[in-house]
Amino acid sequence: MKQIRDKSFVPFIEHNPLQDRIKALAQEINKDYAGKNPLLIGVLNGSFMFIADLFKSIEIECEVTFIRVSSYQSTESTGKVKQVLGLKEDIQNRHIVIVEDIVDTGMTMQEILGQLAAKQPASIKIMTMLFKPEALKVPLKLDYVGFEIENKFVVGYGLDYDGYGRNLDAIYVLKE
Repeated sequence: MKQIRDKSFVPFIEHNPLQDRIKALAQEINKDYAGKNPLLIGVLNGSFMFIADLFKSIEIECEVTFIRVSSYQSTESTGKVKQVLGLKEDIQNRHIVIVEDIVDTGMTMQEILGQLAAKQPASIKIMTMLFKPEALKVPLKLDYVGFEIENKFVVGYGLDYDGYGRNLDAIYVLKE
C-alpha cells in the first residue's frame, strides 16, 4: 500500500507486466512504421515515464517531442482544451503517434487530434498506456492500448494525485 497525501493506494499493475506490455507496444510501432520515421508526440506531464520506456524499445528510426495542453483559466479548469502548446516541429506529411498516459473521457484527445490534423500530417494514430472505456464521452479510435481498466482513480508511472505519485514505478489504484 502507498500513502499519497490524504489517500491510500494499492497495487494495480505491477512494474514487470507494465514493462512487458510497453515492449510489446514498441514492437507494434517497429512493425507498423518500418521505413516511415514516425514522430512520437508525448502529452505532458503524465506520459513522460511511459514514452521514455517505449522509446528505448523502439528499434526503427523515429523522433520524439512533447506537447502540453492548455485548459485552465486562472486556477480553474474550463473543461475545454484551448490550445496545444510546445509543438515546434513541422508535422505536415509526417506520420504521428500521439502518446498519452491515460484516456478516460477522450475530450482532451479529441481536441489534440483536431489541432494536429489541421497541420496536415500523413497520418495520426493514438497510443495510450491506460484506457477507461466506461468513462469515454466522445467517439475516439485508439490504435494502441496498453491496458483497458475500470473507471477507477489510478496513480503512478507518470499519473498523479494532486501532483504527487508520478514517480512510482507501477500503477496503483485508490483503496476502496
